[in-house]
Amino acid sequence: MGEHTAPTFPKEVIEEYAALGIDLPALFSAGHLGERMGVTIVEAAADRVVGTMPVEGNTQPYGLLHGGASAVLAETLGSVGSMLHGGANKIAVGVDLNCTHHRGVRSGLVTGVATPVHRGRSTATYEIVITDEQDKRVCTARLTCLLRDTPRPDAD
Repeated sequence: MGEHTAPTFPKEVIEEYAALGIDLPALFSAGHLGERMGVTIVEAAADRVVGTMPVEGNTQPYGLLHGGASAVLAETLGSVGSMLHGGANKIAVGVDLNCTHHRGVRSGLVTGVATPVHRGRSTATYEIVITDEQDKRVCTARLTCLLRDTPRPDAD
């Protein structure tokens, strides 16, 4: 469905994860659900994450973009931003997602842009604005993630 191109990352992020032997595109991908929905991460940094998703295949019975599809795009982008903010020693776990749907979309590609509202030591909150191809706002979402320490390999 979607293009499978690798997102761009800031140089310091690439270096941090390369030193750990971690595949950034795989770690910060849309995951299995996002792949089935055609979500593509275009740009990824702690201060801005951009992704796209096709409307086709992600509609409700009336032919409009499904609100749950917008929620998947929003949570994906906000989670990637939260993970990048937390760094290699943290994982982000979504604890609150709020979506306001402004207008229906029947075709084309929607674009989501996640920007931080709050980036702390234990939580990160992102606002995600989803627009259509005419740059009209389709959905505004807010995601808060809990930042947890990554499990140590030697821990039981």
